[in-house]
Amino acid sequence: MNRLIANLPHTVFDAMSQLARDLNAINLGQGFPDHPGPEDIRLKAADAVVNGYNQYPSMMGIPELRQAIATHYAHWHGLTLDPMTEVMVTSGATEALAAAFFGLIEPGDEVVVFQPFYDAYAPLIRRAGGTPRFVRLEPPHWRIPEERLRAAITPKTKFIAFNNPLNPAAVVYPREDLELLARVCQEFDLVAICDEVWEHVVFDGREHIPLITIDGMRDRTVKIGSAGKIFSLTGWKVGFVCAAPPLLRVLAKSHQFLAFTTAPNLQVAVAYGLGKSDDYFAQMQAELARSRDRLSDGLSQIGFPVLKSQGTYFVNVDLAPLGLNETDEAFCKRIVTEHKVAAIPVSAFYEEEPVTSVVRFCFSKIDATLDTALERLSRVLHR
Repeated sequence: MNRLIANLPHTVFDAMSQLARDLNAINLGQGFPDHPGPEDIRLKAADAVVNGYNQYPSMMGIPELRQAIATHYAHWHGLTLDPMTEVMVTSGATEALAAAFFGLIEPGDEVVVFQPFYDAYAPLIRRAGGTPRFVRLEPPHWRIPEERLRAAITPKTKFIAFNNPLNPAAVVYPREDLELLARVCQEFDLVAICDEVWEHVVFDGREHIPLITIDGMRDRTVKIGSAGKIFSLTGWKVGFVCAAPPLLRVLAKSHQFLAFTTAPNLQVAVAYGLGKSDDYFAQMQAELARSRDRLSDGLSQIGFPVLKSQGTYFVNVDLAPLGLNETDEAFCKRIVTEHKVAAIPVSAFYEEEPVTSVVRFCFSKIDATLDTALERLSRVLHR
């Protein structure tokens, strides 16, 4: 038995979701909506199941979807991609990350990872033979500290793993931070593996800027996206990878021995969805922003110090000013057992020097779910 895998803990998401199920609690921990998702896109998938092709599609993804991805990014970001040599479809963004880490990392390579981070990064990097080098980010702004970033880089460092917009911090990074990363990548000859699954889930007029579009990064960036996040269909597990041909060829060789391919009917539906009008994406953002404000305003009225959410499905509260003498993990266990609301402690997204006062709530829920959760949470601070 492989000890590296066998000794991995169950994720905090599994633990809190299981507690939510066991206790019949409202799950504001795991990031998924409690509505079915866009009907026209689901109907497109259903039609493709009944009337379309259901055998193995191309390993790289059906041409229709690869072209749709290239067209989508050309429209939104002015990014010119060859759909046949620079775009690949994967079975979710996590599989894309695995293909990138397994395909690119050589034993002994180091990878800069910003904390807090998606919990799959570190085990995948280690399984690939690499070593994560952590750079700590801090609330309330979670900005990239140049001195810490440079201090983490050694002659063995080959890659940077970068999540933007950042889960769990709900930050959309501005151009100046991206230009800092670009300078550092070019100075030290690093490849950036960019997890951009929340790229369309940004608020208040903010713009997501892909790192691959920053000067000097076109040939040293792997851009990863997720249809599940774009269309609030998280169970579909359709991801996409964009990279220059030398990088994508390596990732494709890794991908062929992981998932190999992705359900063709879902690919047809995602291709349709990516071609939807700008109004669709603006409406999606507006609806999610309304839910964000509903939860954020409610939490503030209860007395929680809310950190403004710039993007993603999440809003955070910082317990530190409340003087509760309670870690984020203890707080989350208390509210799920005593008040039947599940949340996620942000310390779970760190391996070193964790921030232990911030708690993440998911707001991509219907109004009734959020209102019931707020009613229950209204009693948390009155013990």
